[in-house]
Amino acid sequence: MMQNPQILAALQERLDGLNGSPSGYMESLPKVVKRRVNALKNLQVKCAHIEAKFYEEVHELERKYAALYQPLFDKRSDIVKAAYEPTDEECEWKADEEEELTDEMKEKAKLEEEKKDEEKEDPKGIPEFWLTVFKNVDLLSDMLQEHDEPILKHLQDIKVKFSDPGQPMSFTLEFHFEPNDFFTNTVLTKTYKMRSEPDENDPFSFDGPEIMSCTGCTIDWTKGKNVTLKTIKKKQKHKGRGTVRTVTKTVPNDSFFNFFTPPEGKSEGAADEDAEAVLAADFEIGHFIRERIVPRAVLYFTGEAIEDDDDDYDEEGEEADDEV
Repeated sequence: MMQNPQILAALQERLDGLNGSPSGYMESLPKVVKRRVNALKNLQVKCAHIEAKFYEEVHELERKYAALYQPLFDKRSDIVKAAYEPTDEECEWKADEEEELTDEMKEKAKLEEEKKDEEKEDPKGIPEFWLTVFKNVDLLSDMLQEHDEPILKHLQDIKVKFSDPGQPMSFTLEFHFEPNDFFTNTVLTKTYKMRSEPDENDPFSFDGPEIMSCTGCTIDWTKGKNVTLKTIKKKQKHKGRGTVRTVTKTVPNDSFFNFFTPPEGKSEGAADEDAEAVLAADFEIGHFIRERIVPRAVLYFTGEAIEDDDDDYDEEGEEADDEV
């Protein structure tokens, strides 16, 4: 799942778009000018260290404001899982399309909606809230398999916990589940440890906090319910006698729940580019859940946030085709 070529290709395409190529002008400069450029580069190193401190303070602000958001997120969770029924006042919402409707049309629409509600069972809370969020977002739906969906119907909340003041920079995603037949855990966690510090050997590569490692958790699967593994049968032929036997093997299976068995962090020495690419993709997903999904979950549930995300991208290809 974390090695999904579509995810990696999308990330790489985004990064490639930022790259340029040197003009060659630097090589043509006189030695005295190159000397001054070196002074600018030393200033840039100092800027990188200031930027690193800036991101550390941003992390502290995120931690501070997370405490202010949390009561609202807790109430959201209570509504989703039917622990709290919102009042009529809390449920009142004027949708854009209702603004121009006449009173007669509004009353007719209200009666039709009430009639539909009477024909249905009264569901508790908001069924399949988080599963719908995942299915609406391409980055997450690419991770989902059909056998994951019955499990994610039991997902009640996703919370973000930041590291304590004075501790190394990190955040933890907590996936809260109601009791289910698939595993005994009530919470599955994924922790990302970061560093906001320029590399002494390559200070200009600093571009904000860098993911250093991520740690998942052990899922206590109920016997026969582990969707991250599958059983296959293979036929083996004896080299000498020519007899054939069938062997049963357990092999890894594509699943969203592989998210909790993350790639290892960066190691010292020669860098493994494939491993770093997988780690970068994993961090991109974790960062997206933290920054976008958790704070704006209801808008991804309704699809409104997806439309906003689409509006962030210009259709450059079509514009280019129109040019003469």
